[in-house]
Amino acid sequence: MAVIHHTTLKPTKVELLASWLPSRPWYRGGPDAPELTRAGGFRLDDPQGEVGIEFMVVTDASGASPAAYFVPLTYRGAPLDGAGHALVGTTEHGVLGKRWVYDGCHDPVLAAQLLALAEGRAQAQAQSTSDAPDRDVVVARDGEGSLFPEFTDFSDFPVADDEEGTGLTAPGGAVLRLHRVLRPAPDGPSLAPPGAVGHITGSWQAPDGTRVRGVFASFRSGSRA
Repeated sequence: MAVIHHTTLKPTKVELLASWLPSRPWYRGGPDAPELTRAGGFRLDDPQGEVGIEFMVVTDASGASPAAYFVPLTYRGAPLDGAGHALVGTTEHGVLGKRWVYDGCHDPVLAAQLLALAEGRAQAQAQSTSDAPDRDVVVARDGEGSLFPEFTDFSDFPVADDEEGTGLTAPGGAVLRLHRVLRPAPDGPSLAPPGAVGHITGSWQAPDGTRVRGVFASFRSGSRA
């Protein structure tokens, strides 16, 4: 179980993201700096207790219309070998000291736990409270058992960004896809992306103060990719 420390971060997570987000191909903001607001998210526990795993939702008011982004992050006490390209930045934690913050799609610990969530082997946790399951995060999937037995060592799989999201592809063609640009949709089967064998949904706060819901991640098997 991860312990949430209510302490200072310098720079803050939002400040780190404001510098990093404009470099992403799925960024929809204007020419000036992002105008970010934390709008939701959840956490997952690292079974080894070493890596902090957070899935943030931030809204951005800098573009022609507001945008909401799904931003998986990992927090480590030392650099992750071979992941310099995925470093969002470093921050000084008031309790834990220096932390290296990574784009979690490139961190094998986050990817493995996201798949564990999809397969019912992990429970989403509240973003800001220790030992508090987040029941708002919902998994829908076809069948039971392992979704992707070919997903074994996430450090070896290619990770690719496009204008909508990020995909992790296994050798057999199965894809774990993170929906980076979030779009509100009514809950229910209509949320499932075409061809998906499973998906994860959650909610966040829109700029007008309402709660909206959409797809955070989806899974396609090799036979349907």
